Amino acid sequence: MTGQAANERDEPFTFVIDLHGVLRLAPRRSEHVACAGGDPVLSAGEITFSHEGGRWSVREIGNQSTGYCPAVTSWPAVAIALDHAGIPHPGAFTHPITFRHCPRCASSSIVKDDHFVCPTCDTPLPST
Repeated sequence: MTGQAANERDEPFTFVIDLHGVLRLAPRRSEHVACAGGDPVLSAGEITFSHEGGRWSVREIGNQSTGYCPAVTSWPAVAIALDHAGIPHPGAFTHPITFRHCPRCASSSIVKDDHFVCPTCDTPLPST
């Protein structure tokens, strides 16, 4: 495959696992909530595939979705959906993200470098 379509396949995709355990994919520029049709999900994030030996497999996967803020513990739902689709995977998120909701300003934040402080209001974030 050549051209723009081939390049898009090399980029990460937006993914969600719907409440029926089905993997849904959309272009990376898509919002997770749109990919899920506005419905709740079991997990969400970004996924990159590789194609070797005539077969697709997951190269990288993470739970980065500020629309849903899925916990790292949502991995089993992802694994089941990938297994059901027959897509080999690494067995865990390769890029796990920790999200926290601020008890003061209610914003959602990504915790980086174990720095559990809200970037919006400087309030300490819950460690669990």
